[in-house]
Amino acid sequence: MSSTTDAKCRLCRRAGKKLFLKGDKCNSPKCVLVSRNYPPGLHGSKKKRGKPSQYSLQLAEKQKAKRIYGMREKQFRLMFDKAGRKGDAGENLLKMLETRLDNVIYRLGLAMSRSQARQMVNHGMFTVNAHLVDIPSYQVKAGDLIGIKKNKRQKKTFNNLADKLKRVQLPGWLYFKAEDMEGKVLHAPSSEEVDKSINISAIVEFYSK
Repeated sequence: MSSTTDAKCRLCRRAGKKLFLKGDKCNSPKCVLVSRNYPPGLHGSKKKRGKPSQYSLQLAEKQKAKRIYGMREKQFRLMFDKAGRKGDAGENLLKMLETRLDNVIYRLGLAMSRSQARQMVNHGMFTVNAHLVDIPSYQVKAGDLIGIKKNKRQKKTFNNLADKLKRVQLPGWLYFKAEDMEGKVLHAPSSEEVDKSINISAIVEFYSK
């Protein structure tokens, strides 16, 4: 499993914005950026954020995307290279990030965060087209059926699933039926349906140097 060993709240403070790495806590008054909206470290509160260079802005955007999706540099770079083989590299990269199985589980509301979703996939809780898939980076495609494995449906995390899903706003390219505990990828995410918080052009410029 590819993950980061840094404390999640420190990553948000370093980025200077919410990366939503801890689920509901990020939307609550307990969010660390509410009380400590400054860089981590002993002298973080005394540091002044100077005017960043173009390179530092591009690097920060790349780091932010990696942390949001829980990926390491090598894995992220390989995905970028693959995205650039045909068509718009930036648009393809965002679509590939969104269609990772762990991200789809998170988007469906079956996990509180992408890191939890990644752990659940690793533990063999989900199937794709009735086949067990325990690889978080697995790329789903249009028409794929995402289900909760039958012997995992009694897990505490899936209790009152229908009520929990009422609070989830599904993206237009996904569908989930709580009664069947099964979702579907309706179509590939369009450029309007991917994460708008990421400046993908800055990432393309960073890797194009």
